[in-house]
Amino acid sequence: MMDRAEISRILSDVGLSETNYGTFDGRWVDEGVERIVSHSPVDGSEIAGVFATSTETYEHVIRKSVEAFNRWSLMPPPERGILVREIGNALRLNKEKLGRLVSLEVGKTKSEGEGEIQEMIDVADFAVGLSRQLYGLTIASERPNHRMYEQWVPLGPIGVISSFNFPCSVWSWNSFIAAVAGDTIVWKPSSKAPLTAIAVMKVVEQVVERLGYPQIFSLVTGSGGTIGELVSGDRRIKLVSFTGSIPSGKHISRVVSERLGRTILELGGNNAAIVSSRSDMDIALKGVAFGALATAGQRCTSTRRAIVDSAIYDSFVERLIRAYSSARVGSPFNEGVLVGPLIDDKAVENFLNAIEQARSEGGKILFGGSRASIKGHENGHYVIPAVIEARKGMKIDKVETFAPILYIYRYNTIEEALEIHNSVPQGLSSSIFSNDIREVEYFLSARGSDCGIANINTGTAGAEIGGAFGGEKETGGGRESGSDSWKSYMRRQTVTINYGRDLPLSQGVRFDI
Repeated sequence: MMDRAEISRILSDVGLSETNYGTFDGRWVDEGVERIVSHSPVDGSEIAGVFATSTETYEHVIRKSVEAFNRWSLMPPPERGILVREIGNALRLNKEKLGRLVSLEVGKTKSEGEGEIQEMIDVADFAVGLSRQLYGLTIASERPNHRMYEQWVPLGPIGVISSFNFPCSVWSWNSFIAAVAGDTIVWKPSSKAPLTAIAVMKVVEQVVERLGYPQIFSLVTGSGGTIGELVSGDRRIKLVSFTGSIPSGKHISRVVSERLGRTILELGGNNAAIVSSRSDMDIALKGVAFGALATAGQRCTSTRRAIVDSAIYDSFVERLIRAYSSARVGSPFNEGVLVGPLIDDKAVENFLNAIEQARSEGGKILFGGSRASIKGHENGHYVIPAVIEARKGMKIDKVETFAPILYIYRYNTIEEALEIHNSVPQGLSSSIFSNDIREVEYFLSARGSDCGIANINTGTAGAEIGGAFGGEKETGGGRESGSDSWKSYMRRQTVTINYGRDLPLSQGVRFDI
């Protein structure tokens, strides 16, 4: 078990204690209902407790968010950018401390834990630049002495419902962009990772207070069935950005659409990498192995399928198994560990059930596929990553199991490879490893990858914050973070100005006035 004094030190470094309040509306609300207990997947030990938001307190939080919006939306966007810039600077100062909390609460390795905070910093930098680039078009009017253009207006309070696997960075993708757009943000973090959210909010709170801005960032905690449902059904929340499972996303989509609200849904990914005989095999091996093993397969963009050219299949698989054999599984606090724990025992159970189903459907287990026991962390949630040779007609490979399982397929033509690639319901991230321009262009054509993200000679896992992030099909649609995703957080308004001395009417209509 982890030393209790070490856990207390990690908590203290980020302003947390043994019991914390999970509601922030400009002040920390010292009341709540159920006590959520956060357990570390590293060894199963209890980290700390959080008092969840009550339904009555939720109502107060939303009212405060609406009030803050009425002030914040009137501020010039570059001034909004100043706040986001200072938040990014504060995160820089707290990067290592917050990164350790991420490792403790969700099991990410040290580099991945700090990388989570670095991503927030990078999004802040992006948003600061964006605060001076909220451009609209000037449109040619068909009427004399008229000018027409479009402008983008702040949308209102938005809700961000985040997942445990990226306990704070995905919040920043939405929140920092929405903030410079003039919105206020209500965050409902995963009940599996509430401590990271509270710690981040404490950093943000201090910056906002120091600069004297409205407290535009709010926090509510609780289960998806209570607080998540309130956020989804609340007409005052103009947009709900949800990251999570496909079934939950479909439910949220129905609830929000019934009130004609907006959604950004980042749901399941069943991402594949095509490995051509015309690829650089060293690059392909690195891309596939990292994509499948990083974050213990708990990324939306994790590589879950490798579609390998028959001409190199045997040699590629042999080298891949060798790479898997050398990948260390263990505590994320130990040097050299690549694969940390799954989030909880339910995740381990899902992993083992998927292995059994794959075996029953004719899949051949080439490597791993069992629970792992880590000395000193016997109550942790560890598994040996699995490589499975897929068989035609399998069903389990069409399902996203949020764990390190990689299915391998053979193909003979690029057309066959894309048929396998596009055969799943999800459509988030994709990649092809090939130095053949014809194969690459086919992969990028209308007959190619049906995913929202397409990578050439790099893996499926991860994405740069400057690009719009999101997928197609059952991945949900909508885009976050980069490119022109900022438009999701604003409303478009077409403006027509008549600066003439007459009012021309359509279809030649005249009035005797």
